[in-house]
Amino acid sequence: MEHVKTLKLRIKDKHAKAMLAMSRDVNMVWNFCAETQFRSLKRYTSKPKVWLSGFDLCGLTAGFSKCEGVSVGSGTVQQVCKEYATRLKQFKRQRLNWRVSSRKSPKYSLGWVPFKGDHIKYRNGQLHFNGLKIGLWDSYGLSKYEFGSGSFGEDSRGRWYINIAVKVQVEEKRVPDGTTAIGIDLGLKTLATYSDGTSFNPKRFYRESEAALGIAQRARKKRRMKAIHAKIANQRKDAIHKETTALAKQHAAIFVGNVNAKALAKTSMAKSVHDAAWTTFRTQLKYKAIRQCVVFAEVNEAFSSQTCSCCGVIPPSSPKGRAGLGLRQWTCCSCGSVHDRDTNAARNIARLGHQALEVGISGV
Repeated sequence: MEHVKTLKLRIKDKHAKAMLAMSRDVNMVWNFCAETQFRSLKRYTSKPKVWLSGFDLCGLTAGFSKCEGVSVGSGTVQQVCKEYATRLKQFKRQRLNWRVSSRKSPKYSLGWVPFKGDHIKYRNGQLHFNGLKIGLWDSYGLSKYEFGSGSFGEDSRGRWYINIAVKVQVEEKRVPDGTTAIGIDLGLKTLATYSDGTSFNPKRFYRESEAALGIAQRARKKRRMKAIHAKIANQRKDAIHKETTALAKQHAAIFVGNVNAKALAKTSMAKSVHDAAWTTFRTQLKYKAIRQCVVFAEVNEAFSSQTCSCCGVIPPSSPKGRAGLGLRQWTCCSCGSVHDRDTNAARNIARLGHQALEVGISGV
């Protein structure tokens, strides 16, 4: 069975100038699509509105790659048109934002150059793309993979990376290394609490670097600010990668609560929610579970903190609402069991996951 995953590798800095030139052409195509779409809506005032598809935009941009001074190929132009049409339909807007090429502008759009899988080759440790031989730090061994579509992307420090989809083989009848099932309750003070009583509580990376970041911001040291943000992101990603890999190898079934990170990110807890990175944790856990042939599912965690994991009732003594957030331990008045709030929720999530398996979980 084939499974698709995305690899991210850093490109050598000497290619930054060529990448920036291609990204400017990409921005030009994107802005043309935005202007064309907006004018089509202005012109046809009667309903239904005319929404241009990726096929329509590809036809309107045909021949752009052959113009003098243009450094991108036709495949990249087509990918930009298809991406614009896809995002326009996704966000249901009349026109998406312009892409800004001026690096001096506060609205500068980070460089982005999409490509098709058959337009890029890997030979002798270099990527061959659009007439360029691009050097990179190959930590995955790209020669053993079949390439899909992808893109070159720039980060806030001006470093370029390639993000490329590749196909990997997964054994269909492989037996998982682990034999147990585990429920996971996601939180802010403790990132993940498990049904076996253990927890995963990495450093709160943004909070610990907040003082140094504030000094750099007051001194207007932009390069230092970007370096601190990059360090925070790398530390968080490294810690989550190590933990999710261990979970996928140790268990045969993993159940996670479906806490709504997007909704909570709009509240006063936004900074802590972003620092916890719940979505990153669940995404990594999901694709690693699939690779290890481990059962994975997100279950409804409603009332998981209030329900007693021993007797299954919601007693009056359980924590309720925001007023009960400070209640970390409680005793069930029905059966007398003493619970840790998060561990109890994780055990209820594991129980709900087992119940869902009995009737079947879509996508598992």
